Amino acid sequence: MINQHSKNFLNPQLVKDSTKGYKFSWIDWFCLWYPPGWLILFNRHWQHYHSDPDGWNWLEYGLFLIPGGFYLALLSRWLRLGFRAPIKEVGEFDPKYQQAFGEEILAPIVKYYFRGELQQIENLPLTGPIIVVMNHAGMCFPWDFVTLGYLLSQARGWVVQPLAGVSLFEHPWMLWWLPPGWTQILGAVRAELNDFEAAIQEGKTVLYAPEGLRGPLKGWYKRYQLQKFDVSFMQLSDRYQVPILPVICIGNESLHPWTVNLKKLQRLCKLPFLPFSPLMLVLILFPSMGVWAMRSRLQYFIQPLEPARLDTYADKKRVVIYQQAQQLRAKLQLQINQLIRKILY
Repeated sequence: MINQHSKNFLNPQLVKDSTKGYKFSWIDWFCLWYPPGWLILFNRHWQHYHSDPDGWNWLEYGLFLIPGGFYLALLSRWLRLGFRAPIKEVGEFDPKYQQAFGEEILAPIVKYYFRGELQQIENLPLTGPIIVVMNHAGMCFPWDFVTLGYLLSQARGWVVQPLAGVSLFEHPWMLWWLPPGWTQILGAVRAELNDFEAAIQEGKTVLYAPEGLRGPLKGWYKRYQLQKFDVSFMQLSDRYQVPILPVICIGNESLHPWTVNLKKLQRLCKLPFLPFSPLMLVLILFPSMGVWAMRSRLQYFIQPLEPARLDTYADKKRVVIYQQAQQLRAKLQLQINQLIRKILY
């Protein structure tokens, strides 16, 4: 935990109360084990360090916890703000707040709820920058990415920045659920080529899903089948001579089990995916559970580092890079199949 040293630890322009760190209280433990309370955890921590006059208040937090209460909380907040949405702000990445959030909020979630573990840690390099690539599944809030980023920061002291879908930055649901600029301030990089390349140029350690949205979209029935890899991570690895660290996650498929994607409704709501499962009936009663996921055991198997490679045949560059990306996918698929047989059977 962070305590009296927090005033030197956090961005002074953003800190509201830096005299002491956030203490995980009985209220937080209750919220951890009561799924509609996860949204309270995130917002309470933010409000401890930041002035957030447009944020949720205690009455509205209480409404989160009862069936249908979130809709009353939403109405209450809308009326309180004068019939408008929360002010949308563009924040800058604050690695100190990322660390505080990790040590004060993510630590108990990762340890007691997702039970995250790094395996084959001997393959983990001592220094960066690197491009960490991982199979992505679960069709829910990206807890497999968040957990891996936290574990890598604990193991090596790295500042890890995941690529995140554009909807996590600007979708209206995110604007109401989470504090303004929350995604950017915690370090997420927009999953667009220019932003990805800028992060690599700046020497950042980036966490990337080479399947793109095809990963979570594959749903429950294809949960262990890697989809076609994009090639941008290979191109940037070669261009800037940044090695690739493949990681296989087992357990992320259970974050939201038995899901199928409702494509028509997804497009109507302008979401990257819209899962349907028995859990969605509960989500209708408790929309604050949108940042929650099922309890799982997230095991991350670190694979040997893939050094950056340059192809001398410029006219075949893109073809060669595509082949390299799919060869890596095939290699990781073989490893996933072996791990599944070993762990589950």
